[in-house]
Amino acid sequence: MLAIVHRQYNRTSNGFFMTLVLIPVIVQTVLMLVNGNSGTGIAVAGAFSLVKFRSRQLKEEEIAVIFTAVAIGLATSSGYLAIAALFTLIAALLLFLLHRFAGSALNSNHLLLKVSVPEGLNYLEVFRDVFTDYASQYELINVKTTNMGSLFSLTYDVVLLDPEKKQQFIDDLRIRNGNLEISLGLFPEAYNQ
Repeated sequence: MLAIVHRQYNRTSNGFFMTLVLIPVIVQTVLMLVNGNSGTGIAVAGAFSLVKFRSRQLKEEEIAVIFTAVAIGLATSSGYLAIAALFTLIAALLLFLLHRFAGSALNSNHLLLKVSVPEGLNYLEVFRDVFTDYASQYELINVKTTNMGSLFSLTYDVVLLDPEKKQQFIDDLRIRNGNLEISLGLFPEAYNQ
């Protein structure tokens, strides 16, 4: 149930969905196999649940959902089936409510902005006033050299004040970067759907 609710409101890979389904079962099995030594069981289960996720950075919600799945597995292995069922229902309901009432306002406004600038341009200052005019928040999340080092490719996480002004925002950025390449869109997922 937790995996289904999480997938309903997030782009997740099939692998992450299956992981959320399997983690409680794995944790329960590991704890049962260590014959009541819960300290060892928790350490082993924690290592199993997080090993796969070293390859990409997880969002905060994904980490919370993983630990929720671990807690469900711990409750079932300890024989607290009613508490596990109640906890699952409460966690799924909270996920649903948070996404229903706060999720769209918080998550869908974040856009991925990629801007190419010449290497001699002070990229930390050149766009500051444009961001102040058009964005409620922005963060430079990546800088990469391109075109054999003659250009920087800047990647920003941007929340626009008015999503209807994307064209004006891009036009003002183009003036500052010498009409080089600009891309503005949703954050792509690093995994297949």
